[in-house]
Amino acid sequence: MTLIRPLAALFALIIWSGLAVAQQTNATDAPEPSAAERSQTGGATTLEDILARQRGEKVDTEYRASNTGQGNVEALIGQLGTRGVASDSDIYRALRYGSADISVSSRGPGAEVIIQDGGMWWLQVREGPLATYGAYLLGGMLALLVLFYLLRGKIRIDGEKTGRTITRFSGFERFGHWLFGGSFLILGATGLVVLFGRAFVIPWMGKEAFANIAFVSKMLHNNIAWAFMLGLVIITVNWVVHNIPNRHDLKWLAVGGGLFSKDVHPPARKFNAGQKIIFWSCVVFGLIISATGLSLLFPFQIALFEPFVGIINGLGIPGWFGQPPLSDPLTPHQEMQFAQVLHLAIAFLFLAIIFAHIYLGSVGMEGAFDAMGSGEVELQWAREHHRLWVEEVEEAEKDRAAAATSPAE
Repeated sequence: MTLIRPLAALFALIIWSGLAVAQQTNATDAPEPSAAERSQTGGATTLEDILARQRGEKVDTEYRASNTGQGNVEALIGQLGTRGVASDSDIYRALRYGSADISVSSRGPGAEVIIQDGGMWWLQVREGPLATYGAYLLGGMLALLVLFYLLRGKIRIDGEKTGRTITRFSGFERFGHWLFGGSFLILGATGLVVLFGRAFVIPWMGKEAFANIAFVSKMLHNNIAWAFMLGLVIITVNWVVHNIPNRHDLKWLAVGGGLFSKDVHPPARKFNAGQKIIFWSCVVFGLIISATGLSLLFPFQIALFEPFVGIINGLGIPGWFGQPPLSDPLTPHQEMQFAQVLHLAIAFLFLAIIFAHIYLGSVGMEGAFDAMGSGEVELQWAREHHRLWVEEVEEAEKDRAAAATSPAE
């Protein structure tokens, strides 16, 4: 329970902060139509209502949600005859606001949700703050990496190379890494195509081409997700023991890992503090992305956010952002909307971190790619970046050699 409340609050802050930004982007000081103005239209939507909604302002919809014909039953009976006591407009309003008495032949989950009015906030957040700030985050990270390369250059091996190598990662470790990393890059690319394709691909290649690209992207995204989850399990099992924080991590962080200056090599075991941050980010973000992804793949079977509704409403979090309490229980459609918002937000953070990881593991540092390429690294590189680990490996080799040469008793 101690973890549930902070997680619920964090999730709610992500959603409603984005929603608040979306609503304030085009907000103006135009007054909301009064009850008297609406009464002159017979309860119908006024021009001011329509204009305010187009500007992104919050419009009180109670006058529509409650106008479903039930308040004037006697007068409507004689007018509508066989159509009952509600007009078509009344019925549509009842369907939209979830107050209609619905009977459907299909009894599947969500079958009674005919019109889902709550999707507008999701659309505003997805196409507004999430897409905008997500693009800024990725672009900003790429710009920082380019700037770092221009200022620092490639991080070279400072000492004299020995010409000898040491085994850094086994074949199974490298398999898990590439399965996890490769599948994530494909998921990231296809996700970005689906999110930004309408704005960038359609003007460039046309609607028909985008339709084909989007279809392939969706199929890849949904199916490669299983490889990603398997890779997450493998890297967690392989490396969780080596990524437990220790006192050497503080020394590494104090000097920035030596990334910003030459001849500075803080001691580290198999993984230094920076790599541990990457590892735990992969685990935590990977679990969140996997959980929300499964919720999106199986929206009628997995109610991921249902346990948090009571907590969020109990804390009054929706009210902080001028929103009504969440409906309890959530419909499958609402579950999907919340899942996708969190899925996208975490994916952008994850991509930004992986960009930095790819840079340091390739063009940013001499000898780093060999660790995941052949699995063998230059001994001097290993001593400079993971001296304590090298000492452990060499000590273990001495013990094995001594055991092999000692006479049998």
